[in-house]
Amino acid sequence: MTNVNDGAVAAGTPEVDWDAEAGAFDDEPDHGLRDPGIRAAWADRLRSWLPERPADVLDLGCGTGSLSLLAAEQGHRVTGVDASPAMVERARAKLAGRDTVILRGEAVAPPVGEQRFDVVLVRHVLWTLPEPARVLRHWRDLLRPDGRFVLVEGVWGTLHPVGIPAARLTALLAPLTADIRVERLSDDELLWGRAVEDERYAVVAVV
Repeated sequence: MTNVNDGAVAAGTPEVDWDAEAGAFDDEPDHGLRDPGIRAAWADRLRSWLPERPADVLDLGCGTGSLSLLAAEQGHRVTGVDASPAMVERARAKLAGRDTVILRGEAVAPPVGEQRFDVVLVRHVLWTLPEPARVLRHWRDLLRPDGRFVLVEGVWGTLHPVGIPAARLTALLAPLTADIRVERLSDDELLWGRAVEDERYAVVAVV
């Protein structure tokens, strides 16, 4: 992974070859959402985080497109971005026929030109990025007035934890908006396919 600054917790994890990981990525219960119960749990959460009306959603670090697909099924227009060609290929196949666009690019500077969005959706990506405060400011500029962040993050591991604590992420968002809601996710086994003891959460912040 890349180095983590601005208060994130890092373990010095080696760089991941996401192209190599793409083939087995969906084997993780919360990645592929193949189990109907897990899929329904994520769909319910996403429905509560996204606008009720059809919205333009930018899914950064979309991976194989599982959350993008859920958002599209709920009537939203989705643009997914991932740096891995193999992930992009799988996401495009998964979302074929939907009102979606999947682009290859970096989450820190998504290749969307002047397009603006109602939602920036990011799961388990921000903690890997250098200078998350700067990244959040850039992402805010991609939002329309009254747009929102939906950020799913956490801190994983005990001996050498990695991630970004909820308190740190809300502090990073504070200069951008006062409308910040934290939703704890650790105690919802259905989301992960198992019981977890580490910190997992979502932040919904309207700008």
